[in-house]
Amino acid sequence: MAFDTMIGAYIINSSKDTYTISELAQEYLNLNVKAVEELTGKGKNFTLYRDMQPDVLSKTVGIYPYVINKVSRKIDGLFKENNQEQLYYDIELPLVRALADMEYYGFKVNVNALVEFSKELQEKIDVVTKEIYTLAGEEFNINSPKQLGVILFEKLGLPVIKKTKTGYSTDAEVLDELSDRHEIVEKILEYRQLVKLKSTYAEGLLAVINPHTGKIHSSFNQTVTVTGRISSTEPNLQNIPIKLEMGRKVRKVFIPSNENYQLLDADYSQIELRVLAHITDDENMINAFLNNEDIHTSTAASVFGIPKEEVTPIMRSRAKAVNFGIVYGIGDFSLAKDLKISRKEARMYIDSYLDRYPNVKRYMHDIVEEGKEKGFVTTMFKRRRYLPELKSRNFNIRSFGERIAMNTPIQGSAADIIKIAMVKVHGELKKRKLKSRLILQVHDELIVEVFKEEKEEVEKILSEGMQNAVSLKVPLVVEVKSGNNWYETK
Repeated sequence: MAFDTMIGAYIINSSKDTYTISELAQEYLNLNVKAVEELTGKGKNFTLYRDMQPDVLSKTVGIYPYVINKVSRKIDGLFKENNQEQLYYDIELPLVRALADMEYYGFKVNVNALVEFSKELQEKIDVVTKEIYTLAGEEFNINSPKQLGVILFEKLGLPVIKKTKTGYSTDAEVLDELSDRHEIVEKILEYRQLVKLKSTYAEGLLAVINPHTGKIHSSFNQTVTVTGRISSTEPNLQNIPIKLEMGRKVRKVFIPSNENYQLLDADYSQIELRVLAHITDDENMINAFLNNEDIHTSTAASVFGIPKEEVTPIMRSRAKAVNFGIVYGIGDFSLAKDLKISRKEARMYIDSYLDRYPNVKRYMHDIVEEGKEKGFVTTMFKRRRYLPELKSRNFNIRSFGERIAMNTPIQGSAADIIKIAMVKVHGELKKRKLKSRLILQVHDELIVEVFKEEKEEVEKILSEGMQNAVSLKVPLVVEVKSGNNWYETK
C-alpha cells in the first residue's frame, strides 16, 4: 500500500467531516471533479459503472488516478513540512492492515446467551416499572416526558430545574440533579438504562450478527475522530456499557470462535495520566509512577493534607475525579456538580492538585497560549488539532477551545500509543504465523482471540508490544487477563 489519500488528508486536518476524491481535488488542486455519488446516483437511482457511457466514465472516473497521484504528492509534501512522516508511514498506514483483519475475523456471539440476557433485562424492566408506579402512586407512561414531568414536578413537588418549549425537562442532566431528592428519580434513571441496554445491545446486537459466521463484524473508522482515536460502527463495540453491572453482563455474550480459543484482554493502566506526567515533566507525578504508587491515593493525601495510609475510599474517589478531570480541563463548577460538593470545596481540590503538580499547572497555561499562537496543538507524534474556537468572541466557545487545547496532546498521544501497540502486536502475530489474532480495540485495551496452545507466547507478545510501544519518562503498565468470554477477562 503506497498511499491512502483519505488517511493522509485526515492527518493534515482531522476536523473535516469527509475526505472524498472530489473534495480533495478541489482543496489541493483547485479542480472540479464529480463525486462518485453524482455519477452512480443513490438508492433507486443507483447505476453501475458498466451501465454508463464510456465517454462519461473517461471524463469523470478516468481522471481519479490523476487526481489521487497529484493529491498524494501534495499531502506527502505537507507531511515533511509538518514533521508528520512517522505518524503516517509508521503508525496510520500499517494500522490499516490490523483494522482490516479485525473486521474480517469479527467477534463471536453466543446467541442463546444474548436471547436469555434480553429476557433477563425485560424482567428487570418489569420490576423497576412496578416500583416506579408504586412510588408515583399511579400508572403512567414512563417514556413520555410530558407525563413524567407531571408526576415529578406537580404531583411529587420536586423543584423544576429546566423547562423546554413543550413543558418540563426530564433529561438525564435534570434527573441527575434531582437524584437525591426522591427515590423515584433513581428508579427512572435505572429504568432508562435498562431500556437502553435492551434496545441497543440485547436486540441491537442480534440484528447485526452475520448469519454465516455467527460473529459481529464491526467497522473500524480511522478518519472520524478529531483526537486520533479509532471509532467503530455497525455496531459500536467500543461503547459496550461498563458502569452498571447489567451493562457489564453484555460482555458475557462475546465468546471465542470455538473451544480451541480463549480471550485475552490487555489493558493500559492510567495511560492518559502517564502521558500527562511525560509531557509536563512534573517531578512529583513522575516519581509517583516510578515508585509504583497509587496515583489517586498520592493525590488524595496531598489534596487533603494527610498521610497516604489515612486516605479513605471517598477521598481517593474524589482525587481520582480531579486527576482525570484536570486532563479534560475541568473547572470548579463541573467538578462540584460531578462530586456533589460546593464550588468552594471543588476549587480547593483543584488548587491543591495544581500545588502538588506545578508543572501540570504550567502546561495548562502554556499549551493554551501555544494553541492561540499557532492555531493548533499537537500530540507527541505531531498529530495536529486546529483550534479556531480559541479566537472566538464567545466566552463559552473560547473556554471549550481551551479545554480542547489542554486535552488533545494527552488523549491524542494516548491514542497514538495504542495504535503503535496494535501495529506491533498484529505484526508479531503475523510474523510468527500464529493462529491467535487481534480482534478488538477499545480505547485503552486490546482483545486477542488466543489459540490455547499459544497462550503463554501471545501473553508475552501483548505485554511487550504494549509496554514497549514508546519510551516515556514513566513506565507503561499493562494488565493482561484471560477468560472464556469477554466478561471474564475484566
